[in-house]
Amino acid sequence: MQPPHWQRAYIGIGANLDDPESGVRRAIDSLRCLTDVKLVKCSSLYRTAPVGYLDQPDFVNAVVELETALEPHTLLAQLHSIERQFGRKRTWRNAPRTLDLDLLLYGDRQMKSENLTLPHPRMAERAFVLVPLTEIAPEVMVGGAGTASELLQAVSTEDVERLDDTGSNSTGDLHRSGVV
Repeated sequence: MQPPHWQRAYIGIGANLDDPESGVRRAIDSLRCLTDVKLVKCSSLYRTAPVGYLDQPDFVNAVVELETALEPHTLLAQLHSIERQFGRKRTWRNAPRTLDLDLLLYGDRQMKSENLTLPHPRMAERAFVLVPLTEIAPEVMVGGAGTASELLQAVSTEDVERLDDTGSNSTGDLHRSGVV
């Protein structure tokens, strides 16, 4: 039997219900416990305004870099299992959630299937993904669109705020412009 081939993968993490900062931190711990997954880097936590459906609490977001021997669909299934453990209910697009784990990138793989598109669709347009991704991997390529840091230059970051170690900041709720 050949040893597994390890791939670099990036996971977007977000939550805005039931103590989202704690939920994001616990989700990171859950990712550390997956078989055939090694946590490489973790971004800071960021408070971000909601996108799409705006009448909901702000989100807490982060991105982690993993090395994994799991194939993309298997990794996605593991991410969905963690979401369910956190009480995630898939109601409607952009709905409030206890936890959202998105497979953003898997090596340089580009694919589209019924339940998985790589790179993650719309990630190149979303500051709540690009800001934490750029913090830990500024030169990672996002499909053929450019590096994370190049893509970040093209989006508004006014609704993204880094949280300090206590999860607080100095400005309170973020402006809800819907731009992010």
